[in-house]
Amino acid sequence: MNISSIAIVSPGSFAVPSGTSSSVEHVVERLADRLSETAQVTVLGRRTRRRPAREQIGGVTYVRPSFKSGLPYIEAVYRKLRPMNPDLIQVENRPRFVRYLRKRMKRATICLGLHSITFISKPHIGRKEAAECLRCADLIFVNSDYLRREVIRRAPSVAHKVVVNPLGADPSIFAPRMFHEEARQEMLASLGLSGRKVIVFAGRLMPMKGVEQLLRAMPAVFAAHPDAVLLVIGGAGYGSTRQTAYVRKLKRLASRYPDHIRFIPYVSHDSIPAWFRLADVVAVPSMRIEAFGLVNVEAMSSGVPVVATRVGGIPEIVLHEATGLLVPIQSVEAELAQAISRLLADEDLRRQMGQRSLERVAELYTWEKMAERQRAFYGLLP
Repeated sequence: MNISSIAIVSPGSFAVPSGTSSSVEHVVERLADRLSETAQVTVLGRRTRRRPAREQIGGVTYVRPSFKSGLPYIEAVYRKLRPMNPDLIQVENRPRFVRYLRKRMKRATICLGLHSITFISKPHIGRKEAAECLRCADLIFVNSDYLRREVIRRAPSVAHKVVVNPLGADPSIFAPRMFHEEARQEMLASLGLSGRKVIVFAGRLMPMKGVEQLLRAMPAVFAAHPDAVLLVIGGAGYGSTRQTAYVRKLKRLASRYPDHIRFIPYVSHDSIPAWFRLADVVAVPSMRIEAFGLVNVEAMSSGVPVVATRVGGIPEIVLHEATGLLVPIQSVEAELAQAISRLLADEDLRRQMGQRSLERVAELYTWEKMAERQRAFYGLLP
């Protein structure tokens, strides 16, 4: 299929672009930018006070319809989308939007980019309705083979439509410390961490992210490495500084180790690369299934070995004993402590895993590689 114009429909939960959005909006922004090199790309998304109704950023046009009067977001998007008549419509992470548009644009080519099982599972949607929505898509992009299997398990009839296209990182932004050593040392000094071994967690402070299990694993790490420090970067939600009951619980646990555990309030995505460059190890202790986990490839692009739980699509990204270490959730606290301690004790191993991570990102996990694969998959459409 020859595609000269693409309309990408974002979920509408956050503005695009935004430094305080979910990973979905970040993927939309980065992918749209790369796809605009060969096609006219329009992103339809949420209207906010900080963003105009229409703007051009690089090669991408952003259109933000207003729906203050009670008009459903997808209907407001449809009213903008209909006169555009793009060659292809790509809906991000909202299967119901695909069904809505299919009923009104029967001849349109509509693809779905699915980022997790959340919106094809209860309580968000029943199995029958999810399958109906999935059947309305001409092609379904997923970010891991794990997610592909889950989609097919829920809707076997769409198996021929599901293709895997992993996400990416920008190596010019998420770059290894060797290229920023002076700035890294200055940042460590400003934090009073010169000469310390640094473990970084970056993400939402929610039970599913395994922060409590990580904190409970740390005493054994500190006993083996008295110079270690854990930086917990993030908030209860995207852009949030709310002190939820869970956040307060985490801080009580950490209060026993004031010299070893620090909480860094939520920082924008643009600021994360500098924090990753401080890290000797990045911890991703997810306790619930993650289809991909963008933080994994961002850490790898920074040349940092990852210690992660063996769940969902993570083992497809983090290669055990090659780019990091994977631990089972059944004995997560003890295994996290052992894996992190092992890496902190072996600088050569960290360096080797960091180098292998850089090679793997360059091979598979850049936004340019993702856009290349996306274009190739578009070519499969009739």
